[in-house]
Amino acid sequence: MCMNGSHIELDDACLTEEEYLEKYLGPRRSSVFLPVCLIYLIIFLVGVVGNVLTCTVIARNKVMWTPTNYYLFSLAVSDLLVLLLGMPLELYELWQNYPFLLGKGGCYFKTFLFETVCLASILNVTALSVERYIAVVHPLRAKYVVTRTHAKRVILTVWGVSVLCAVPNTSLHGIIILHSHFTGPAGDINVEIPNSAICTLVKPRWMYNLTIQVTTLLFFILPMLTISVLYLLIGLQLKREKLRQALEAKSGFGQDSFCNIRTQQQKARRRQVTKMLFVLVVVFGICWAPFHTDRLMWSFISDWTDNHLEIFEYVHIISGVFFYLSSAVNPILYNLMSTRFREMFKEVMCHRPHHITPRKHSLSVTRVTLRSTLSDTEQSTNIQ
Repeated sequence: MCMNGSHIELDDACLTEEEYLEKYLGPRRSSVFLPVCLIYLIIFLVGVVGNVLTCTVIARNKVMWTPTNYYLFSLAVSDLLVLLLGMPLELYELWQNYPFLLGKGGCYFKTFLFETVCLASILNVTALSVERYIAVVHPLRAKYVVTRTHAKRVILTVWGVSVLCAVPNTSLHGIIILHSHFTGPAGDINVEIPNSAICTLVKPRWMYNLTIQVTTLLFFILPMLTISVLYLLIGLQLKREKLRQALEAKSGFGQDSFCNIRTQQQKARRRQVTKMLFVLVVVFGICWAPFHTDRLMWSFISDWTDNHLEIFEYVHIISGVFFYLSSAVNPILYNLMSTRFREMFKEVMCHRPHHITPRKHSLSVTRVTLRSTLSDTEQSTNIQ
């Protein structure tokens, strides 16, 4: 018997078919299937309900059609793809590692799906952080850049880039089937071992290692460093504004001005929105770090010892839990940190129609693009 061209040892002749499979492919079912399945089920229910509510709230209420919320909608779609399509495949593999029943097309689809949503998620979060940076630090530029039209274009670009960049890793995978090899009177004979098909790496290992390392650098390390710098600059800007506001309050300047009061309220809303998005980014980084650690371990370690395998098994389980947790936690953050999202979640769940409180100031796109940008973009504060 051989796998990928390598011959099986002579003592394999004494093994049953199931023992062959376990020797070369490992246990058919993961030893942690039940506890992981329970955790995944909870994450699935919370994540699907939360992200569907997020998409529904944003889609049904025009007041929520803001650049910031467009990015959150795109992120929710990415999370739903992971939960609805990716998690069932993952659970099936935990329950039965082999055979892979979906064929080569299913193998490509699984790899392509995970790679695409991974890239789309980090690019969405990066684009959202850039939008926040421009809105807070460069308010005069925000009225031209932080718009719904621009957000739609960026989101389409994000998904287009994600699809293209998911192709290299997808192309490295395929189906491998174990064969038994022996020599008889008629010559060499290869016999396919039933139920041994697996979806795995089929191209040279160095190609996979290079792809994973470059992908991790370009689509995790550099974006997270960029996001960290952006939020540092945002924090410094908000601190300067807070000090300026305190000095104005101390001197009594503009205390009776309606415009000044309104501006301060808008700045307070902007700080709340930025704080929520900052927490979202931190949680995102924490949840995705184990996933990339898992992939880097697999790509950097060439000589595996029992100790390496034991550590990798734990890292792999933790990375899977945190990977899916990242797809469920965002709606919880919106509910905890955004008053408007919390109210609209309740309205959707209770089937109550949304009534917009009449305002003296229009929320029209024209007004958003023409008024003073000292208030950030009031559109963005509509997620509070």
